[in-house]
Amino acid sequence: MNVTYMSAFSALAGSAIGGVASIATTWLTQHSQDLSQRHAQSVGRRERLYGDFIDEASMLYIDALTHDQFDPLKFVQIYATIAKLRLFASADVVSKAEKIMQDVVMVYYLPNRDFTKQGAPPGTDLNILQAFSEACRNDCAIEKKRSAPDSSVRGKGILT
Repeated sequence: MNVTYMSAFSALAGSAIGGVASIATTWLTQHSQDLSQRHAQSVGRRERLYGDFIDEASMLYIDALTHDQFDPLKFVQIYATIAKLRLFASADVVSKAEKIMQDVVMVYYLPNRDFTKQGAPPGTDLNILQAFSEACRNDCAIEKKRSAPDSSVRGKGILT
């Protein structure tokens, strides 16, 4: 083989390898950014749902403490929020949300609380959202561990 052909072939092969490496690097970077963006959107969606549920449950709980008439129409929004939680949240979070909804319904059937009396402060039973909040925090912590940079890359078989 002629030396000039060998030199030209080497130059073309080097250019091709450089081009493939550049394309692969660009694709991997874009893929990683897409995964990060999807994960951030998922976390944001969960946080919004958790916050919406807390807002709705708080309003319903205060209404239940101060009213003795159960109105199922007031539960439409919280029921829809729980259904959305079933799509994205862990089973523990959903079960805690359902328990809160059941507890609020039960409070409607209890005598109204009189918050105008001065005396002993209300008991700790007013904090019905604590178990739900802790389940949400645990769910978020698990999701953060799952999205750690080395676990997401290693788990996909890219570096292993």
